Amino acid sequence: MAEKDEKWPENISGKFYVDEQCIDCDLCRETAPDFFSRNDDGGYSFVHKQPQSEEDTALCIEALDGCPVEAIGEDGD
Repeated sequence: MAEKDEKWPENISGKFYVDEQCIDCDLCRETAPDFFSRNDDGGYSFVHKQPQSEEDTALCIEALDGCPVEAIGEDGD
């Protein structure tokens, strides 16, 4: 389970975020590329845009559910 106090600083404020457990597997960026980006220097993903519609949210949830290390959270601010 992702931890709010361990989320990457690049995450845009909002419900979804990626924390320090990220292993750079690329699943979230493939599933929801409009919302997840990669920090090339650090080798991890972060949320660069929050979903606005139900369809967008469904993609982010799909990425969250598929994350092999549970690094995506949906309880951010």
